[in-house]
Amino acid sequence: MSSDLPSNPSRRGALRCLAFGGAGTLFVLAGGVLAPVDLALAASEKSALAVSDIPLFLQISDTHIGFKQEANPDVAGTLKQTIDYVNAMPIKPALTIHTGDITHLSKPEQFDQAAQLLSGLNITELHTVPGEHDVTDGGAEYFSRFGKASNNKGYYSFDHNGVHFIALVNVMHFKPNGLGGLGDDQLAWLQADLKGRSSSTPIVVFAHMPMWTIYQPWGWGTGDADQAMSYLKRFGSVTVLNGHIHQIVSKVEGNVTFHTARSTAYPQPTAGNGPGPLPLKVPSDQLTKMLGVTSVNIMHDPLSATISDATLA
Repeated sequence: MSSDLPSNPSRRGALRCLAFGGAGTLFVLAGGVLAPVDLALAASEKSALAVSDIPLFLQISDTHIGFKQEANPDVAGTLKQTIDYVNAMPIKPALTIHTGDITHLSKPEQFDQAAQLLSGLNITELHTVPGEHDVTDGGAEYFSRFGKASNNKGYYSFDHNGVHFIALVNVMHFKPNGLGGLGDDQLAWLQADLKGRSSSTPIVVFAHMPMWTIYQPWGWGTGDADQAMSYLKRFGSVTVLNGHIHQIVSKVEGNVTFHTARSTAYPQPTAGNGPGPLPLKVPSDQLTKMLGVTSVNIMHDPLSATISDATLA
């Protein structure tokens, strides 16, 4: 966990409960600030979403369709359970963002199965970035399916409901256990994309690998992310989302909030615990407990969250 976490002991303890996989995260816009809300809570009749809150988008990450190892032999099933949660929500977000590793080995049949499953979402607009598992073939399959929005570059931006979304790609030159990279062309594009935008515009950045260095020995970071973040510091509200590490780690730097996503497929160990960032095998009767969801009680004035762990079991 980051040392930049809030000092509130109950919040620190709650965030520790989010270390392993889950079903996805709903983000709402409250007073111009994006806040994560648990899917299970949002789908329930006890949802505390206020009328003034805007269900803005859903983040799903690391579905790893095609994975069949012992850590979770039914990743399609856990993704379907996530989709069922979303479809049960009384007020649905307008967008879904997938932060990479849609598939496990970039095979056409894996992309086909992922597309079939994701088509079950009652949300029509889907935005993606590739994970390293999606470009093991150089990206041919990924870009043939998802490249139109970016002219096959992978990075692009769009606006929705007053929020500017920026999709970044940091896996095209990925090396195992090495940091991701954006590259000079993408950094130049980002600087131009932000030029002239009002500093009061809420910004959401999404990429696969973390946009800050969480644990360098396992490649949990992006080597040239500091340059990208220098372009974003002038904005009053910036939310940076990623996947890759299959667990939630958060930190805040000024007006920038960094938030990693849980996987819908399988857990990974926390940083430095074990030989590497491998699928974490647990006893079969414990798996659904490791792939749990989280209940969140949202207080709106002032904005705060009480988080408690719940599992798919």
